[in-house]
Amino acid sequence: MTTAVPTATGPTTAGPRSTTARRLLALGRAEATLLLRNRTALFTALLLPLFLLFTLRGTLTQQAEDHPGLDVDSLLVYGSVGMMLGFVVYYNLTAAYVARRGELVLKRLRTGEARDIEIMLGTAVPSLVLALLMAAVIGIGGSVALHLAVPVNPLLMLAGLVLILATMIAMAALSSSFTKTVESAGITTMPIMLVIQLGSGLFIPLEVMPDRVADVCRLLPTTPAYQLIRVGWFGTDGSSAATGFAGSWGTAAPHLVTAAVWLGLAVWGAVRYFRWEPRR
Repeated sequence: MTTAVPTATGPTTAGPRSTTARRLLALGRAEATLLLRNRTALFTALLLPLFLLFTLRGTLTQQAEDHPGLDVDSLLVYGSVGMMLGFVVYYNLTAAYVARRGELVLKRLRTGEARDIEIMLGTAVPSLVLALLMAAVIGIGGSVALHLAVPVNPLLMLAGLVLILATMIAMAALSSSFTKTVESAGITTMPIMLVIQLGSGLFIPLEVMPDRVADVCRLLPTTPAYQLIRVGWFGTDGSSAATGFAGSWGTAAPHLVTAAVWLGLAVWGAVRYFRWEPRR
């Protein structure tokens, strides 16, 4: 007669549950490692915006000679933050999408647990974190050093920041679909970079432009979100001044609508044309 020997089974230890936050953190950590190893990307993200700071001050000082009422200090801080966001998020992220696509990283990631939106946002995490840190340093440091007033409406500033970052991520994804190599990213991103610098009131304030040109610039993709930041920060968009917290909402309303429309169009274009693997 044989006696059955009971088999002892201990509790199985399950690994940490995969969540959207964990996947984004893992993707962001991997992308941050690659960013730190890319000296060209680091130069573009850190040193080029600082170089533009000095160029911007000289440009604004010259414009103030013809427009005595121009607030050079506030426009310097606002323009510096805006241009830094463009370089760190839009340009760097376009190059990152192209590089990961060429290395077939995006294609392989789609076979795992991460959803498409998580892959795209995870790739953007390091650029977003770096951009926000630099924006905080320039914005807070510049405001304290130049004795600027406290923000009129922080909620509007936050809304403008969210809208401009979301729009830049979508535009980076869209631009990457027309960019074959990382080296050519400087060419394919140039039109949007010119719009960001010259058409959004960063290098050339909208109030010094001819009225018709300024009206056209206010309808460009990135201008409305930047204007929300300016209204929330300084209480003016260059054409009108708000009175306090409540008045800033009325000034910002057209910019909110236009920014939301452009964000929707940018997201649609990114979803429609984004490529997950190199062209054959």
